[in-house]
Amino acid sequence: MFNSNVLWILAAFVVYMGVMIAIGAKYMKSTKNSEDYFLGGRGLSGWVAALSAQASDMSGWLLMGLPGAVYAFGTGQAWIAIGLFIGTVCNWIFISGRLRRYTIRANNSLTLPEYFQNRFHDKKNVLLCISSIVIVVFFLVYTASAFAAGGKLFHAVTGVDYTVALTIGAVVILLYTFMGGFMAVCVTDFIQGMLMLVALLAVPLMAYAVVSGNGGLRELLDASGVAGGSDSYMSLWQNGGEPYRAIDIISQLAWGLGYCGMPHILTRFMAVKSQKELNKSKGIAIVWVALSLTFACIIGVVGRAYLYPEVLGSAGADSAENVFINMITHLFTKQYALPFVAGIFLCGILAAIMSTADSQLLVTASSVSEDIYKGVVNKEASDKKVLMVSRITVVVVAIIAYIIALNPNNSIMGLVSNAWAGFGAAFGPLVVLSLFWKRTNKPGAIAGIVSGGVAVIIWDYIPLMKNADGAMVTLGTGTGIYSLLVGFFLSLICIVIVSLCTKAPNEEMQKEFADVADKNIEL
Repeated sequence: MFNSNVLWILAAFVVYMGVMIAIGAKYMKSTKNSEDYFLGGRGLSGWVAALSAQASDMSGWLLMGLPGAVYAFGTGQAWIAIGLFIGTVCNWIFISGRLRRYTIRANNSLTLPEYFQNRFHDKKNVLLCISSIVIVVFFLVYTASAFAAGGKLFHAVTGVDYTVALTIGAVVILLYTFMGGFMAVCVTDFIQGMLMLVALLAVPLMAYAVVSGNGGLRELLDASGVAGGSDSYMSLWQNGGEPYRAIDIISQLAWGLGYCGMPHILTRFMAVKSQKELNKSKGIAIVWVALSLTFACIIGVVGRAYLYPEVLGSAGADSAENVFINMITHLFTKQYALPFVAGIFLCGILAAIMSTADSQLLVTASSVSEDIYKGVVNKEASDKKVLMVSRITVVVVAIIAYIIALNPNNSIMGLVSNAWAGFGAAFGPLVVLSLFWKRTNKPGAIAGIVSGGVAVIIWDYIPLMKNADGAMVTLGTGTGIYSLLVGFFLSLICIVIVSLCTKAPNEEMQKEFADVADKNIEL
């Protein structure tokens, strides 16, 4: 059924996934309560926190979506990477430490919705419910994107039917997340982050060496038919052979705004065991993301030349999002007879996929069990019962995301884009203002979450305008403006206006804010 190369690659996959499941089983024994399951007892080291945050952030988008976009349209697509780098740096420098202190001061909050509830003294659980619903809705889309990436990877490598490949990947992710909770997710993410970085650095450098000996990069780019020629393709100011509009660049840079609203990243800040370890995490994370984003873009460019005369995305060819997969298989099964090494590097792509899906499943489970079930439905629920509800939620969410991912035509880039915008617009402005503006209050917080989330849904999903052909399209498609840009600033404005027009926070809330600002928190 499979040739020897595929069997060696599958062997690498089996070893890798076996290790991930073993880690889940190990941490299952030490998971005693909900704080262990959701935050690992706030015991993350600097290295684990940094690589776990960044690995869970980047997903299959880093190794499939971004290289695929650069492969198809040129280095102009790197504006997204530039925006994400700026967002990462700002998130670690300005948000991480302050959020960690505030979640401790706000009654040891374990989740982002619980932080909002405690930060604004919401006795009626309105913020808890609204933010939990936002998490469940957008993480279903986000998790589906990770499952879809896993299915495409298995299908491209083995030729196994997409549905079968999707099922295998989903089951493995579900197993170790179900068993080990937060620590299992973070330790596996640490391993996956290292593996992703090695794959990102090694493969394009080896492929470039081959390209240099086969006529040169620019000559092969021109031969492959890049729009506008190699000069246009290699320019930051061109996109698919056309000059970039200012709004296009601004929209791509706007991806960076999403960072401060991502629950699966913010929980890493909350879980670091000390300020000293957090300071260590900042440098590690910033270096990792700079290298990863740079080389993800290089993969798209070098891959276009290296894979020629094959042109991905053309009739009968693989999707452009498979550029990294095809580079690895060509290098280590055709260029060099090292199929097991190919399997290890392909596990780097699998790592990117799994590291995000596991985090999203866990955050969704925490929102349902800790925030909705214990916070609203059964306030007297024991830790054992909350843990059980968490694990049931992980299974249910995985099944729904699996169903969404069953369509192989779903774009990884598109799914990630929509979910990223939803979280960034709904939570980002509120996280920033809750940490840095003491006048922010509960009505303003509610207005910010609702306006940001609804704006993204309307902008991305509801056809409200006609294009040049007279067909109805969404505002995002018709204007070219990324929904996160619109939703973020609408949410920000709503928080400020509603907060100023309603009652100021009480003295206790202002004292809590001052304690955090003055660093009067035991860390």
